[in-house]
Amino acid sequence: MTDTAPLLARLRATVGRRHVLTAARATARFRKGYRTGGGPAIAVVRPGSLVEMWRVAQACVAADVSILLQASNTGLTGGSTPDGDDYPGGLVIISTTRLSRLTVIREGEQVVCLPGATLYELEQALRPYGREPHSVIGSSCFGASVVGGICNNSGGSLVRRGPAYTQLALFAAVEPDGRLTLVNHLGIALGDEPETILSRLDRGEFSDADIEDAGDRWAHDHRYAEHVRAIDSDVPARFNADPRCLFEAAGSAGKLIVFAVRLDTFAREEGTATFYIGTNEPDRLTDLRRTMLRDFDRLPIAGEYMHRTAFDVADRYGRDTFFAIERLGTDRLPALFAAKARFDAVADHMSRGLSDRLLQAAGRFIPDRLPAWMRTYRDRFAHHLMLKVSGDQIDQTRALLARLFPGDDAGDHVQCSAADSAKAFLHRFVAAGAAVRYRAVRADAVADIVALDVALPRNAETWTETLPPALDAQVIHALYYGHFFCHVFHQDYIVRKGTDPVAFEHALWTLLDARGAQYPAEHNVGHLYVAPPALAEFYRRIDPRNQLNPGIGQTPRARHWSDASDGPA
Repeated sequence: MTDTAPLLARLRATVGRRHVLTAARATARFRKGYRTGGGPAIAVVRPGSLVEMWRVAQACVAADVSILLQASNTGLTGGSTPDGDDYPGGLVIISTTRLSRLTVIREGEQVVCLPGATLYELEQALRPYGREPHSVIGSSCFGASVVGGICNNSGGSLVRRGPAYTQLALFAAVEPDGRLTLVNHLGIALGDEPETILSRLDRGEFSDADIEDAGDRWAHDHRYAEHVRAIDSDVPARFNADPRCLFEAAGSAGKLIVFAVRLDTFAREEGTATFYIGTNEPDRLTDLRRTMLRDFDRLPIAGEYMHRTAFDVADRYGRDTFFAIERLGTDRLPALFAAKARFDAVADHMSRGLSDRLLQAAGRFIPDRLPAWMRTYRDRFAHHLMLKVSGDQIDQTRALLARLFPGDDAGDHVQCSAADSAKAFLHRFVAAGAAVRYRAVRADAVADIVALDVALPRNAETWTETLPPALDAQVIHALYYGHFFCHVFHQDYIVRKGTDPVAFEHALWTLLDARGAQYPAEHNVGHLYVAPPALAEFYRRIDPRNQLNPGIGQTPRARHWSDASDGPA
């Protein structure tokens, strides 16, 4: 067994004793995933500067331990937490939450984010400039990090912006011989020596004159607006293994040590309108999507889909989350989630899921937060869509909706007030955590959640799913929700006790393969999905020693990919 004492001593000398966590209770919230995953770690290290982070990484590389970078730990596929205990040399988790500095540059048109900066913090920093980040409500509500979004090519609800992407980043790579090299592709002149570059960036010690124009290097996916309109293509619009969006930090999934990214921001629109649509005929929504993508001069801002079952489960098992976001604001949520994780680290030894059961019980006393007309739509229709458009699209959208959803039993629509629009979108977004709550409070009936993140071909006109009877019998609830115009769907199956979740999931993969789907679409492979060959090869290329997040995408864990073949293990 490797003697970790010298490494721990070096880590403590670098960041201070209180920021090197080794006790099981202290490290529990870093070692356990939000939805899945977990395992032991030698230590959790919390550097307070980029220079400290560099020195921590150097120490870990020199000690030949496996390294896992973690920001907010809000991932849904376990990619930022351990998965078992078979990591070469043992595992050190480097938590970047203390490194949350962000710098707005170019009069708000771009931003430089350190690895712990969250989408919520970025959203607040850009507000005075009348600008927005790539993603708003959704990941931003749960404290997700900006850099995490880039490293996972995360998607989002905003149709025009595509996956999170940049070609401008500052990162370190582990060379085959064990050297750690720093690569500055931020397009900002910060010096030549690694610690000079990192310390200047830490302090924000650079001027406009140091910032290069970056030329043909992109700070967002410029092609996506045109790409998503190709409604006759049999290739999905966006998915994690798409070679189009794999570039250095973008899509790296922890196989590089990312210190900072430079990103474009987007003008915040005023005078928008939200329409809530209900239908019992999915083909009408297909017609809506294809017509708007083909014929409208501009793409819609957002189009969020939710099936009635997801509506119901979110209503019952996400009510306290809805209430917390609506009443307390998103700025307090990361602290609340952290407090819950600390509570779970203690209470789960006595009664697993106690915090969820207590919160679920408290939710029964929360008054109904949804408007009455949404309840009526829930009763009338199985399929629900929240459609947000720009002010100059309102009249054209009204005319189209009047034709497709005229108010009969097949379909109807309503234009929402600002308050009701916020409630509708928030109800959709709490669905993502509702299945997790259901599993926690109904553990006696639930084997597990099988959560899929699916991108359908852009030309797919049949996008609903009917499970074969043998699979359907194993499901308590199937939750379908997603980003409709991008044809990205989240499919959460709450499966019954006695079901083999792995076999169930593999059966679903077979069905999806037959439909030409790609998966995952935006949550990345984590430890739930097999990395396709192109993605696995990208990981090999950027981490040839395989010391960073080994095993991601069910790839080999051995150093130098020694048991790698042409495909993932």
